[in-house]
Amino acid sequence: MYFPYLRGRQYELLALKELATGNLLGKSVIPVIEPVKITSTFGVTINTFIDAQLPVALILNPALGDLVGKPNASAPLYDLLKEQNVIPSMLMGRDAEDMIASLDLKAISTDMVLTLLADSDFIDSYKDIFADNSPKFTLCPEKSQIRRAVTKNKVLFEDKFNKKNRNADYPSNEAFSEDHLFFQEEGFIGFGDYSIIGDNYDEGGFLPWAVAIHIVYFDKDNKLRIGHFISDSINDDYGAIAEKFYEAVTKLTAWYNDGNQWQQTYALSKFLDHHANGSYPGLPTIKKLSIMHHLELMGRFLDGGLCR
Repeated sequence: MYFPYLRGRQYELLALKELATGNLLGKSVIPVIEPVKITSTFGVTINTFIDAQLPVALILNPALGDLVGKPNASAPLYDLLKEQNVIPSMLMGRDAEDMIASLDLKAISTDMVLTLLADSDFIDSYKDIFADNSPKFTLCPEKSQIRRAVTKNKVLFEDKFNKKNRNADYPSNEAFSEDHLFFQEEGFIGFGDYSIIGDNYDEGGFLPWAVAIHIVYFDKDNKLRIGHFISDSINDDYGAIAEKFYEAVTKLTAWYNDGNQWQQTYALSKFLDHHANGSYPGLPTIKKLSIMHHLELMGRFLDGGLCR
């Protein structure tokens, strides 16, 4: 199973909604959403998953965004737990016991919960809370203390995206992950990451000097690499964004035509259309399409539907 972790920003939610609507996620992908705010797009996205009967994990105690420290603002999240495909999820932290008590009031047992145990300071709390029943899934990094503490249903969870301060600083391509090849033999039932966004959370965003398209792909050994297709001229100011996008998508199209047609996804075809039409979709859509490509590609690989 693959657990992509997304923070519920607009372009992330739209990526998930379009994947669910188009039946592009496959059977082996369970998105985990840490909502940074309750918006109409968030509601539409979750309802799309509910209607399609696709599993989605929902963090009820987000650590970032508008809901932090506001229990009343998080109330709408609990209303969604009546749906069977919505997995109640929590971050292991100082409020963990309160979270379990809130779930208990809704007759949700600990073995129905997904949890993220990222901090070894909360190992003792994890052991106490889940002493009788292990969580349905525990996302945990590859830290020896945490790996020893989580004995059942553990999911290897790491940030695989090598975030740079400037788009111009990315290499043309680099290694991304091998977890999809080895997670089972290493004792995990699944693996997860932050897709092509990374763990870094920036609420506002900014206009870049260079335009970058981040595309995850398989090499000849089925290891995952990530291509960074970056504009390479007039990158000394914030102007000419559409022209910079065309430079980047031209590089992506050349890579695609160089024997990578077998890795085509719905989102990748949209990038190719923008190149053919000379159209510019906007920076949020570039991120949305890159996420969609990654998640569809992983689902097809895990379901055995990706053929060279």
